[in-house]
Amino acid sequence: MLKKNTPFKIVLIVFIIEIGILIGLGVVLQKNIGALQSGISTTSISNLDQVNEKLTELSRKNNITLVLSAVFLVISLIGLAIYMSRVIIYPLNKLLQNKEEEKSTEQIEMRKILSHTTEGIIVFNIDGEIVLINPAAKKLLKIEPEDNSFEDIFHKYDKNINMEKIIYLDNWTSTTEKVIIGDFYLDVLFSPFRDKNDIPAGVIAFIPDIIEHSRLDNMRKEFVADVSHELKTPITSIMGYADTLLEGDYDEETQKEFLRVIASEARRMARLVADLLELSRIDSDKKRVRKENFDLGKMVKECQAKLAIEIKKKNHQVENFVTADVPPVFADRDDIERVVLNILTNSIKYTPEGGTIKIYVGFVYNDAYIKIIDNGIGIPEEDLNRIFERFYRVDKARSREYGGSGLGLAIAKEILDKNGGTIDIKSEVGKGTEVVIKVPTKE
Repeated sequence: MLKKNTPFKIVLIVFIIEIGILIGLGVVLQKNIGALQSGISTTSISNLDQVNEKLTELSRKNNITLVLSAVFLVISLIGLAIYMSRVIIYPLNKLLQNKEEEKSTEQIEMRKILSHTTEGIIVFNIDGEIVLINPAAKKLLKIEPEDNSFEDIFHKYDKNINMEKIIYLDNWTSTTEKVIIGDFYLDVLFSPFRDKNDIPAGVIAFIPDIIEHSRLDNMRKEFVADVSHELKTPITSIMGYADTLLEGDYDEETQKEFLRVIASEARRMARLVADLLELSRIDSDKKRVRKENFDLGKMVKECQAKLAIEIKKKNHQVENFVTADVPPVFADRDDIERVVLNILTNSIKYTPEGGTIKIYVGFVYNDAYIKIIDNGIGIPEEDLNRIFERFYRVDKARSREYGGSGLGLAIAKEILDKNGGTIDIKSEVGKGTEVVIKVPTKE
Protein backbone atom coordinates (compact mmCIF):
# COMPACT_ATOMS: atom_id res chain seq x y z
CA MET A 1 0.00 0.00 0.00
CA LEU A 2 1.32 3.45 -0.90
CA LYS A 3 2.24 5.73 1.92
CA LYS A 4 0.27 8.89 2.36
CA ASN A 5 2.83 11.21 0.66
CA THR A 6 4.22 8.74 -1.93
CA PRO A 7 2.27 10.18 -4.94
CA PHE A 8 3.50 13.68 -4.17
CA LYS A 9 7.13 12.51 -3.98
CA ILE A 10 6.82 10.86 -7.39
CA VAL A 11 5.26 13.97 -8.89
CA LEU A 12 8.08 16.06 -7.43
CA ILE A 13 10.76 13.71 -8.84
CA VAL A 14 9.20 13.75 -12.32
CA PHE A 15 8.98 17.52 -12.18
CA ILE A 16 12.68 17.82 -11.23
CA ILE A 17 13.66 15.44 -14.05
CA GLU A 18 11.69 17.54 -16.57
CA ILE A 19 13.38 20.68 -15.32
CA GLY A 20 16.78 18.97 -15.57
CA ILE A 21 16.10 17.88 -19.14
CA LEU A 22 15.09 21.36 -20.17
CA ILE A 23 18.17 22.87 -18.48
CA GLY A 24 20.44 20.27 -20.12
CA LEU A 25 18.87 20.97 -23.49
CA GLY A 26 19.46 24.66 -23.01
CA VAL A 27 23.12 24.06 -22.10
CA VAL A 28 23.68 21.85 -25.15
CA LEU A 29 22.10 24.39 -27.46
CA GLN A 30 24.14 27.18 -25.90
CA LYS A 31 27.39 25.25 -26.36
CA ASN A 32 26.54 24.50 -29.98
CA ILE A 33 25.76 28.11 -30.66
CA GLY A 34 29.00 29.21 -28.94
CA ALA A 35 31.07 26.75 -30.90
CA LEU A 36 29.44 27.91 -34.12
CA GLN A 37 30.13 31.58 -33.37
CA SER A 38 33.76 30.77 -32.51
CA GLY A 39 34.18 28.78 -35.70
CA ILE A 40 32.75 31.51 -37.86
CA SER A 41 35.07 34.13 -36.40
CA THR A 42 38.20 32.08 -37.13
CA THR A 43 37.17 30.73 -40.46
CA SER A 44 38.28 32.31 -43.72
CA ILE A 45 36.01 33.15 -46.53
CA SER A 46 37.37 30.20 -48.46
CA ASN A 47 35.94 27.83 -45.90
CA LEU A 48 32.38 29.18 -46.09
CA ASP A 49 31.21 25.94 -47.65
CA GLN A 50 32.41 24.04 -44.58
CA VAL A 51 30.65 26.55 -42.30
CA ASN A 52 27.41 26.04 -44.16
CA GLU A 53 27.75 22.29 -43.78
CA LYS A 54 28.37 22.67 -40.02
CA LEU A 55 25.38 24.96 -39.68
CA THR A 56 23.23 22.45 -41.48
CA GLU A 57 24.52 19.60 -39.32
CA LEU A 58 24.05 21.60 -36.11
CA SER A 59 20.54 22.59 -37.09
CA ARG A 60 19.65 18.99 -37.79
CA LYS A 61 21.00 17.84 -34.38
CA ASN A 62 19.22 20.63 -32.59
CA ASN A 63 15.95 19.75 -34.32
CA ILE A 64 16.34 16.10 -33.38
CA THR A 65 17.10 17.06 -29.78
CA LEU A 66 14.12 19.34 -29.60
CA VAL A 67 11.81 16.72 -31.09
CA LEU A 68 13.06 13.99 -28.73
CA SER A 69 12.74 16.29 -25.75
CA ALA A 70 9.23 17.29 -26.74
CA VAL A 71 8.24 13.65 -27.27
CA PHE A 72 9.74 12.65 -23.92
CA LEU A 73 8.04 15.56 -22.24
CA VAL A 74 4.65 14.67 -23.73
CA ILE A 75 5.04 10.97 -22.86
CA SER A 76 6.09 11.76 -19.31
CA LEU A 77 3.21 14.18 -18.85
CA ILE A 78 0.75 11.60 -20.21
CA GLY A 79 2.22 8.96 -17.91
CA LEU A 80 2.08 11.39 -15.01
CA ALA A 81 -1.57 12.20 -15.76
CA ILE A 82 -2.46 8.49 -15.94
CA TYR A 83 -0.59 7.83 -12.72
CA MET A 84 -2.26 10.75 -10.96
CA SER A 85 -5.66 9.57 -12.20
CA ARG A 86 -5.21 5.99 -10.98
CA VAL A 87 -3.29 6.60 -7.78
CA ILE A 88 -4.81 9.87 -6.54
CA ILE A 89 -7.90 11.04 -8.37
CA TYR A 90 -9.73 7.70 -8.73
CA PRO A 91 -9.14 6.57 -5.12
CA LEU A 92 -10.11 10.03 -3.91
CA ASN A 93 -13.35 9.95 -5.90
CA LYS A 94 -14.01 6.42 -4.66
CA LEU A 95 -13.38 7.51 -1.10
CA LEU A 96 -15.75 10.45 -1.44
CA GLN A 97 -18.38 8.20 -3.05
CA ASN A 98 -18.06 5.67 -0.22
CA LYS A 99 -18.31 8.47 2.32
CA GLU A 100 -21.50 9.73 0.67
CA GLU A 101 -22.96 6.20 0.58
CA GLU A 102 -22.08 5.66 4.25
CA LYS A 103 -23.59 9.01 5.13
CA SER A 104 -26.75 8.16 3.19
CA THR A 105 -27.01 4.73 4.87
CA GLU A 106 -26.54 6.28 8.30
CA GLN A 107 -29.26 8.83 7.58
CA ILE A 108 -31.66 6.09 6.44
CA GLU A 109 -30.96 4.03 9.58
CA MET A 110 -31.33 7.09 11.77
CA ARG A 111 -34.67 7.95 10.19
CA LYS A 112 -35.88 4.37 10.71
CA ILE A 113 -34.96 4.52 14.40
CA LEU A 114 -36.59 7.91 14.89
CA SER A 115 -39.75 6.85 13.07
CA HIS A 116 -40.36 4.05 15.59
CA THR A 117 -39.59 5.87 18.85
CA THR A 118 -42.53 7.09 20.91
CA GLU A 119 -40.70 10.25 21.97
CA GLY A 120 -40.81 13.22 19.63
CA ILE A 121 -37.59 14.60 18.11
CA ILE A 122 -37.18 17.69 15.93
CA VAL A 123 -33.88 19.08 14.61
CA PHE A 124 -33.79 22.76 13.58
CA ASN A 125 -30.93 24.45 11.73
CA ILE A 126 -29.56 27.85 12.77
CA ASP A 127 -32.29 29.58 10.74
CA GLY A 128 -35.02 27.73 12.63
CA GLU A 129 -35.96 25.51 9.69
CA ILE A 130 -36.87 21.86 10.26
CA VAL A 131 -34.03 19.52 9.26
CA LEU A 132 -35.42 16.31 10.75
CA ILE A 133 -38.71 15.39 12.43
CA ASN A 134 -40.24 12.06 13.42
CA PRO A 135 -43.92 11.02 13.41
CA ALA A 136 -44.13 11.05 17.22
CA ALA A 137 -43.27 14.77 17.31
CA LYS A 138 -45.95 15.54 14.71
CA LYS A 139 -48.52 13.65 16.77
CA LEU A 140 -47.55 15.03 20.19
CA LEU A 141 -47.35 18.66 19.08
CA LYS A 142 -50.22 18.39 16.58
CA ILE A 143 -47.97 19.73 13.81
CA GLU A 144 -49.74 20.73 10.59
CA PRO A 145 -48.23 20.48 7.07
CA GLU A 146 -47.76 24.26 6.97
CA ASP A 147 -45.67 24.24 10.17
CA ASN A 148 -42.14 24.39 8.76
CA SER A 149 -40.12 26.35 11.32
CA PHE A 150 -39.42 26.75 15.02
CA GLU A 151 -41.77 29.70 15.30
CA ASP A 152 -44.56 27.96 13.37
CA ILE A 153 -44.55 25.09 15.85
CA PHE A 154 -43.89 26.62 19.26
CA HIS A 155 -45.20 30.17 19.02
CA LYS A 156 -48.76 28.94 18.68
CA TYR A 157 -48.39 27.51 22.20
CA ASP A 158 -46.11 30.10 23.83
CA LYS A 159 -44.57 33.11 22.12
CA ASN A 160 -41.95 33.36 24.88
CA ILE A 161 -40.21 30.23 23.62
CA ASN A 162 -37.38 31.86 21.66
CA MET A 163 -34.79 29.91 19.67
CA GLU A 164 -32.11 32.63 19.78
CA LYS A 165 -32.41 32.82 23.55
CA ILE A 166 -32.02 29.05 23.78
CA ILE A 167 -28.86 29.13 21.66
CA TYR A 168 -27.07 32.27 22.77
CA LEU A 169 -28.31 33.28 26.21
CA ASP A 170 -28.42 30.02 28.14
CA ASN A 171 -24.70 29.20 28.12
CA TRP A 172 -25.23 26.23 25.84
CA THR A 173 -27.07 24.20 28.45
CA SER A 174 -30.28 22.30 27.75
CA THR A 175 -33.45 24.08 28.80
CA THR A 176 -36.96 22.76 29.42
CA GLU A 177 -40.11 24.64 28.44
CA LYS A 178 -43.67 23.65 29.36
CA VAL A 179 -46.05 23.40 26.40
CA ILE A 180 -49.77 23.09 27.20
CA ILE A 181 -51.80 21.11 24.65
CA GLY A 182 -55.46 20.78 25.53
CA ASP A 183 -55.82 18.97 28.85
CA PHE A 184 -52.20 17.81 28.88
CA TYR A 185 -48.85 19.48 29.12
CA LEU A 186 -45.50 18.52 27.62
CA ASP A 187 -42.06 19.30 29.05
CA VAL A 188 -40.09 19.97 25.87
CA LEU A 189 -36.31 19.73 26.25
CA PHE A 190 -34.31 22.09 23.98
CA SER A 191 -30.62 21.33 23.44
CA PRO A 192 -28.44 23.56 21.18
CA PHE A 193 -25.63 22.00 19.16
CA ARG A 194 -22.54 23.22 17.27
CA ASP A 195 -20.79 22.17 14.08
CA LYS A 196 -17.24 20.84 13.81
CA ASN A 197 -15.89 24.38 13.86
CA ASP A 198 -17.63 25.01 17.20
CA ILE A 199 -20.07 27.44 15.57
CA PRO A 200 -23.78 27.41 16.59
CA ALA A 201 -25.60 25.13 14.14
CA GLY A 202 -29.11 24.71 15.52
CA VAL A 203 -31.34 23.22 18.21
CA ILE A 204 -32.73 19.75 18.96
CA ALA A 205 -36.18 19.57 20.57
CA PHE A 206 -36.91 16.40 22.53
CA ILE A 207 -40.58 15.77 23.44
CA PRO A 208 -41.16 12.91 25.92
CA ASP A 209 -44.46 11.06 25.55
CA ILE A 210 -45.86 12.46 28.78
CA ILE A 211 -49.38 12.13 27.38
CA GLU A 212 -49.14 8.34 27.54
CA HIS A 213 -47.58 8.59 30.99
CA SER A 214 -50.40 10.87 32.13
CA ARG A 215 -52.99 8.46 30.72
CA LEU A 216 -51.42 5.52 32.58
CA ASP A 217 -51.18 7.59 35.76
CA ASN A 218 -54.86 8.50 35.44
CA MET A 219 -55.72 4.83 34.92
CA ARG A 220 -53.79 3.93 38.08
CA LYS A 221 -55.62 6.60 40.09
CA GLU A 222 -58.97 5.44 38.72
CA PHE A 223 -58.07 1.84 39.58
CA VAL A 224 -57.25 2.73 43.20
CA ALA A 225 -60.45 4.80 43.47
CA ASP A 226 -62.56 1.96 42.01
CA VAL A 227 -61.04 -0.63 44.36
CA SER A 228 -61.68 1.63 47.34
CA HIS A 229 -65.25 2.25 46.24
CA GLU A 230 -65.98 -1.41 45.53
CA LEU A 231 -64.69 -2.43 48.96
CA LYS A 232 -66.35 0.45 50.75
CA THR A 233 -69.85 -0.37 49.47
CA PRO A 234 -70.12 -3.95 50.85
CA ILE A 235 -68.27 -3.05 54.03
CA THR A 236 -70.72 -0.19 54.67
CA SER A 237 -73.65 -2.50 54.04
CA ILE A 238 -72.28 -5.23 56.34
CA MET A 239 -71.56 -2.76 59.13
CA GLY A 240 -74.99 -1.14 58.81
CA TYR A 241 -76.95 -4.37 59.02
CA ALA A 242 -74.72 -5.77 61.77
CA ASP A 243 -75.12 -2.63 63.90
CA THR A 244 -78.88 -2.71 63.32
CA LEU A 245 -79.05 -6.30 64.57
CA LEU A 246 -77.02 -5.43 67.65
CA GLU A 247 -79.09 -2.37 68.54
CA GLY A 248 -82.60 -3.79 68.18
CA ASP A 249 -84.69 -6.78 69.14
CA TYR A 250 -85.97 -8.08 65.84
CA ASP A 251 -88.00 -11.12 65.03
CA GLU A 252 -86.35 -14.22 63.61
CA GLU A 253 -87.47 -13.54 60.03
CA THR A 254 -86.01 -10.01 60.05
CA GLN A 255 -82.77 -11.27 61.56
CA LYS A 256 -82.48 -13.93 58.83
CA GLU A 257 -83.06 -11.30 56.12
CA PHE A 258 -80.36 -9.04 57.59
CA LEU A 259 -77.98 -11.99 57.85
CA ARG A 260 -78.67 -12.93 54.19
CA VAL A 261 -77.70 -9.37 53.13
CA ILE A 262 -74.57 -9.52 55.28
CA ALA A 263 -73.59 -12.92 53.81
CA SER A 264 -74.29 -11.74 50.25
CA GLU A 265 -72.16 -8.60 50.67
CA ALA A 266 -69.39 -10.64 52.29
CA ARG A 267 -69.34 -13.05 49.34
CA ARG A 268 -69.29 -10.12 46.95
CA MET A 269 -66.31 -8.64 48.78
CA ALA A 270 -64.59 -12.04 48.78
CA ARG A 271 -65.05 -12.31 44.98
CA LEU A 272 -63.62 -8.84 44.52
CA VAL A 273 -60.58 -9.63 46.65
CA ALA A 274 -60.08 -12.91 44.78
CA ASP A 275 -60.26 -11.12 41.43
CA LEU A 276 -57.76 -8.48 42.60
CA LEU A 277 -55.37 -11.19 43.77
CA GLU A 278 -55.73 -12.96 40.42
CA LEU A 279 -54.91 -9.77 38.53
CA SER A 280 -51.95 -9.15 40.84
CA ARG A 281 -50.57 -12.63 40.12
CA ILE A 282 -51.03 -12.13 36.37
CA ASP A 283 -49.38 -8.69 36.38
CA SER A 284 -46.42 -9.86 38.44
CA ASP A 285 -45.98 -13.05 36.35
CA LYS A 286 -46.32 -15.09 39.55
CA LYS A 287 -49.21 -17.06 38.09
CA ARG A 288 -47.83 -20.21 36.51
CA VAL A 289 -49.51 -21.43 33.34
CA ARG A 290 -49.66 -25.23 33.32
CA LYS A 291 -50.54 -26.13 29.75
CA GLU A 292 -51.89 -29.54 28.81
CA ASN A 293 -53.98 -31.22 26.12
CA PHE A 294 -57.68 -31.56 26.91
CA ASP A 295 -61.09 -31.88 25.27
CA LEU A 296 -62.60 -28.41 24.91
CA GLY A 297 -66.13 -29.66 24.07
CA LYS A 298 -66.24 -31.83 27.19
CA MET A 299 -65.03 -28.96 29.38
CA VAL A 300 -67.73 -26.61 28.02
CA LYS A 301 -70.45 -29.17 28.89
CA GLU A 302 -69.03 -29.42 32.41
CA CYS A 303 -69.19 -25.62 32.75
CA GLN A 304 -72.80 -25.66 31.62
CA ALA A 305 -73.58 -28.34 34.22
CA LYS A 306 -71.97 -26.24 37.00
CA LEU A 307 -74.31 -23.36 36.16
CA ALA A 308 -77.42 -25.54 35.84
CA ILE A 309 -79.06 -24.05 38.96
CA GLU A 310 -78.65 -20.44 37.71
CA ILE A 311 -79.93 -21.47 34.28
CA LYS A 312 -82.99 -23.13 35.82
CA LYS A 313 -83.74 -20.11 38.04
CA LYS A 314 -84.07 -17.87 34.98
CA ASN A 315 -85.74 -20.53 32.87
CA HIS A 316 -83.16 -20.15 30.07
CA GLN A 317 -82.98 -22.51 27.13
CA VAL A 318 -79.31 -23.42 26.60
CA GLU A 319 -78.30 -25.32 23.44
CA ASN A 320 -74.84 -26.82 22.96
CA PHE A 321 -73.43 -27.73 19.51
CA VAL A 322 -70.10 -29.26 18.49
CA THR A 323 -69.73 -28.24 14.84
CA ALA A 324 -66.66 -30.29 13.88
CA ASP A 325 -64.19 -32.93 15.01
CA VAL A 326 -62.29 -30.64 17.36
CA PRO A 327 -58.74 -31.77 18.26
CA PRO A 328 -57.55 -31.43 21.87
CA VAL A 329 -56.53 -27.88 22.79
CA PHE A 330 -53.20 -27.02 24.42
CA ALA A 331 -53.67 -24.60 27.33
CA ASP A 332 -54.10 -24.33 31.10
CA ARG A 333 -57.40 -26.16 31.69
CA ASP A 334 -58.27 -24.29 34.90
CA ASP A 335 -57.65 -20.95 33.17
CA ILE A 336 -59.87 -21.71 30.18
CA GLU A 337 -62.58 -23.11 32.44
CA ARG A 338 -62.57 -19.87 34.45
CA VAL A 339 -62.97 -17.83 31.25
CA VAL A 340 -65.86 -19.97 29.97
CA LEU A 341 -67.63 -19.85 33.34
CA ASN A 342 -67.25 -16.05 33.38
CA ILE A 343 -68.73 -15.59 29.90
CA LEU A 344 -71.59 -18.06 30.52
CA THR A 345 -72.37 -16.39 33.85
CA ASN A 346 -72.59 -13.00 32.13
CA SER A 347 -74.93 -14.41 29.50
CA ILE A 348 -77.18 -15.88 32.19
CA LYS A 349 -77.15 -12.65 34.25
CA TYR A 350 -77.86 -10.23 31.45
CA THR A 351 -80.35 -12.31 29.47
CA PRO A 352 -83.95 -11.76 30.58
CA GLU A 353 -85.92 -14.67 32.03
CA GLY A 354 -86.90 -17.26 29.44
CA GLY A 355 -84.08 -16.25 27.08
CA THR A 356 -82.00 -18.41 24.75
CA ILE A 357 -78.25 -19.09 24.96
CA LYS A 358 -76.48 -21.03 22.21
CA ILE A 359 -72.99 -22.51 22.61
CA TYR A 360 -70.93 -23.65 19.61
CA VAL A 361 -67.61 -25.51 19.79
CA GLY A 362 -65.63 -25.76 16.56
CA PHE A 363 -62.23 -25.74 14.91
CA VAL A 364 -60.57 -23.38 12.39
CA TYR A 365 -56.94 -23.44 11.25
CA ASN A 366 -54.86 -24.16 14.40
CA ASP A 367 -57.43 -22.85 16.89
CA ALA A 368 -60.47 -24.36 18.54
CA TYR A 369 -63.21 -21.89 19.35
CA ILE A 370 -66.16 -21.44 21.66
CA LYS A 371 -68.95 -19.18 20.44
CA ILE A 372 -71.56 -18.12 23.00
CA ILE A 373 -74.61 -16.25 21.64
CA ASP A 374 -77.45 -14.90 23.78
CA ASN A 375 -80.50 -12.73 23.16
CA GLY A 376 -79.90 -10.57 26.22
CA ILE A 377 -79.91 -6.80 26.79
CA GLY A 378 -76.70 -6.25 24.77
CA ILE A 379 -73.89 -3.70 25.02
CA PRO A 380 -73.89 -0.21 23.43
CA GLU A 381 -71.46 0.15 20.53
CA GLU A 382 -69.57 3.02 22.19
CA ASP A 383 -68.73 0.77 25.15
CA LEU A 384 -67.44 -2.24 23.20
CA ASN A 385 -63.88 -0.93 22.89
CA ARG A 386 -63.60 -0.44 26.66
CA ILE A 387 -65.22 -3.53 28.13
CA PHE A 388 -61.83 -5.21 28.73
CA GLU A 389 -60.61 -2.33 30.90
CA ARG A 390 -60.43 -3.05 34.62
CA PHE A 391 -63.45 -1.87 36.58
CA TYR A 392 -65.15 -0.62 33.45
CA ARG A 393 -68.88 -1.34 33.49
CA VAL A 394 -71.50 -0.38 30.96
CA ASP A 395 -74.05 0.29 33.69
CA LYS A 396 -72.55 0.45 37.19
CA ALA A 397 -75.90 0.32 38.96
CA ARG A 398 -76.95 -2.74 36.92
CA SER A 399 -73.59 -4.43 37.48
CA ARG A 400 -73.77 -3.97 41.25
CA GLU A 401 -77.30 -5.33 41.22
CA TYR A 402 -76.01 -8.53 39.62
CA GLY A 403 -72.86 -8.62 41.74
CA GLY A 404 -70.44 -7.60 39.01
CA SER A 405 -67.10 -5.97 39.84
CA GLY A 406 -65.99 -4.93 36.35
CA LEU A 407 -62.94 -7.25 36.51
CA GLY A 408 -64.27 -10.44 34.91
CA LEU A 409 -63.61 -9.57 31.26
CA ALA A 410 -60.27 -7.97 32.10
CA ILE A 411 -59.17 -11.19 33.80
CA ALA A 412 -60.53 -13.29 30.91
CA LYS A 413 -58.48 -11.35 28.36
CA GLU A 414 -55.32 -11.54 30.49
CA ILE A 415 -55.75 -15.29 30.91
CA LEU A 416 -56.25 -15.88 27.19
CA ASP A 417 -53.23 -13.72 26.37
CA LYS A 418 -51.13 -15.90 28.68
CA ASN A 419 -52.41 -19.04 26.95
CA GLY A 420 -52.00 -17.77 23.38
CA GLY A 421 -55.74 -17.37 22.84
CA THR A 422 -58.05 -14.49 21.96
CA ILE A 423 -61.50 -13.15 22.85
CA ASP A 424 -63.79 -11.07 20.64
CA ILE A 425 -67.17 -9.60 21.52
CA LYS A 426 -69.92 -8.30 19.25
CA SER A 427 -73.14 -6.91 20.60
CA GLU A 428 -76.21 -4.83 19.86
CA VAL A 429 -78.44 -3.22 22.43
CA GLY A 430 -81.73 -5.08 22.84
CA LYS A 431 -80.72 -7.95 20.54
CA GLY A 432 -77.97 -9.78 22.38
CA THR A 433 -74.26 -10.51 22.53
CA GLU A 434 -71.87 -12.86 20.71
CA VAL A 435 -68.58 -13.86 22.35
CA VAL A 436 -65.93 -15.85 20.48
CA ILE A 437 -63.08 -17.44 22.45
CA LYS A 438 -60.19 -19.04 20.55
CA VAL A 439 -57.74 -21.50 22.11
CA PRO A 440 -54.67 -22.94 20.32
CA THR A 441 -54.61 -26.67 19.58
CA LYS A 442 -50.83 -26.81 19.19
CA GLU A 443 -47.95 -25.84 21.42
